[in-house]
Amino acid sequence: MKLEVVVVPVADVDRAEAFYVDRLGFRLDADFPIGDDYRVVQVTPPGSECSIIFGTGVASAEPGSLQGLHLIVTDIERAIAELTAHGVAVDGPFRDATGAFHHAGTAARVPGADPERRSYGSFAAFDDPDGNGWFLQEITQRAPGR
Repeated sequence: MKLEVVVVPVADVDRAEAFYVDRLGFRLDADFPIGDDYRVVQVTPPGSECSIIFGTGVASAEPGSLQGLHLIVTDIERAIAELTAHGVAVDGPFRDATGAFHHAGTAARVPGADPERRSYGSFAAFDDPDGNGWFLQEITQRAPGR
């Protein structure tokens, strides 16, 4: 099994499409304006096999309620600089005080990337225009079997 699509709840489809395609550089795979109450937009992050879908009539969750989506990058500082250059407000880099993952919200955040730049240890965070929360996670070498 492979994760193929994640549905992201948004309030304004055009605003979301502009954010994900123009600011984040996601590939626009489909935009099906089927009717006034049903529109499906699918976009894919660069290099990813998993896409996101948003639109009208595709999500029952409240816009902005999705939290904890991760985009994997090989250089956290470069990724932050690129997003910032495209007008995205990014919090980070940071690491978690435990060194294991990151806590929900902003609890236990330590400013700065992992001092040894270990894979899985450095993060940054940003929200889409609706408040859906995304993380960047730096991975330069995958753990065995992944």
